[in-house]
Amino acid sequence: MELLSDPKRRRWLGWGSLIGVFLLVNVHRLSTAVLSEELIAAFGVTASQLGTLHASFFVIYALVQIPTGILADRYGARFVGTAGAITLSAGAVGFALSNGYLAAFLSRALIGLGSGVIFISTIRFCANWFRAREFATMTGLTAGMAGLGAIIATTPLAMLIGALGWRPTILAFAAVGFLAGAGVWVVVRRSPAEAGLEPIENVPEASSVTLEETLGNLRRLLGDPDQWLLSIVFFSAMGTILTVIGLWGVPYLVVVHDLDVTTASYFTLIGAVGMLLGGPVVGWISDRLGRRLLPMIVGLGLFTVALAVIPVSGSPPLPVVALAYFVIGLGLGFTALALPVIKELYPAEASGVATATVNGAGFLGAAVLPPVMGIALDQYRTGEIVAGAVVYSEFGYRIAFAITTVAVALSVCCAIWFSLRQRDSA
Repeated sequence: MELLSDPKRRRWLGWGSLIGVFLLVNVHRLSTAVLSEELIAAFGVTASQLGTLHASFFVIYALVQIPTGILADRYGARFVGTAGAITLSAGAVGFALSNGYLAAFLSRALIGLGSGVIFISTIRFCANWFRAREFATMTGLTAGMAGLGAIIATTPLAMLIGALGWRPTILAFAAVGFLAGAGVWVVVRRSPAEAGLEPIENVPEASSVTLEETLGNLRRLLGDPDQWLLSIVFFSAMGTILTVIGLWGVPYLVVVHDLDVTTASYFTLIGAVGMLLGGPVVGWISDRLGRRLLPMIVGLGLFTVALAVIPVSGSPPLPVVALAYFVIGLGLGFTALALPVIKELYPAEASGVATATVNGAGFLGAAVLPPVMGIALDQYRTGEIVAGAVVYSEFGYRIAFAITTVAVALSVCCAIWFSLRQRDSA
């Protein structure tokens, strides 16, 4: 088949198989917003406990990023991606069958363990199959697929849960995950040469990296102030996107604007559309302009302003909320520019561990911010119980969203600082 024998077509087939798993990753990691009422009722949890349950995914996800970069550099996306798909799907089965909070927490952590290897494996695959001038576009396109997964995790997921129940829905996603993992094993290879194909012009052949060399690259990264600045950008901005779109964006609308969960999910769907568009569009523009930092700084500034509307106003009109959620989702594209920036600072053989280090910071942010917002909300309970769930005040949500606004403002400052350092060293 020409699809398998033509390297330029084969690379899209390989990328697409990894993206099939990555879509499931994003459904799982952002599903808590729609599942919040069911989980509170099923396990009898508070806001901070729900935030911790949501964050269990991201804690493990963040911790495995650097090991994933090491494994992806050494063994390639086929092995790492397939193992991730099987692991996350096994975790989904456990989550669907959980009969208590602890089992659900551990199962969601297992989903995070499997999910944590997929994005970096995909980015490593792109580094070996696409040209350097295409890398920001592919990074943005890959990150943008998080938006498609997020779309599935909003209104479509709410409708599926309404029709089937939350446990059968999660089991169905697990079955799809096992099939997607098989697809990765069949079509993905480390490089065109490993697939028995001719090399692609201007794509460097994947080199063999020893463990000693990889650990040396990691030591250099951990001592690099530029890496830390980009990691803070990712921690603050990516953590906020995943917290707002993936968890507290829906409960805020239910409590403050008195919407039902399905209607509230329309707004996070708008944010997910922003994620879908932001990644590929911003990446494409960055590659065409040959600039990374200016779009990043401007975009993160816009992100901060949009998010600040909620803590400043408390209950802005719903069209304003919809626009704010869209811009928050769009912020994914500007945040993701940190990955080609760090990749371009390091040699090709270090691309996996370099991008993994920065990427891991984003998911550490997604682990820290949800329970922090939950703790803030728990200080402002109204005392009411609706459908078995605790109700929180509008002021509590203003405080909670103010925390993320400050976090994103910090990312702007770090992006500017990084830009000044690059200008001084030029």
